[in-house]
Amino acid sequence: MTEPDRRPLPASPQVPGRPCPAAAALQVVGEKWALLVVRELLFGVGRFTDIARNTGAPRDRLTARLRTLEQAGVVERHSGAGHSGRQEYRLTEAGQELAPVLFSLVQWGNTWLFEQPLAHLHHHTDQDTASEGHRHELTLATTCTTCGEAIRSGEITAVPPRSGPPQRG
Repeated sequence: MTEPDRRPLPASPQVPGRPCPAAAALQVVGEKWALLVVRELLFGVGRFTDIARNTGAPRDRLTARLRTLEQAGVVERHSGAGHSGRQEYRLTEAGQELAPVLFSLVQWGNTWLFEQPLAHLHHHTDQDTASEGHRHELTLATTCTTCGEAIRSGEITAVPPRSGPPQRG
């Protein structure tokens, strides 16, 4: 399998302390409203008014978050369907790759924060979500794609690239 062609996002966050891609990612998407915007876009909601309603975000904060996510290359604006002239937001490839993060947060929240789950995620491969063809509750697991084993706490180490940690200017 070949590695996908990855290009850095336009935003290259600088983080203090240990060089850490998680810390840099949190500078882009670590704010509550940013992740809720990504959630809505993952569920196919792209109009500003619908995102505002579904997230409960204040309009000024939502505008700022969408602008930040757009500048970071996580979302992009498109002309809406029809001739309304309204803009809709969509996830870029980088934004789409946040899906496992969001779905893991949903699963974790259902498990640890509520006696009864607030929302069940279902996996289906067809466009008709009411179809029972290939449809089941989504359960995420973190596994190593190299060996297929489940990943457990304490089994991961962070190793800098052979060229060493990035230099700060």
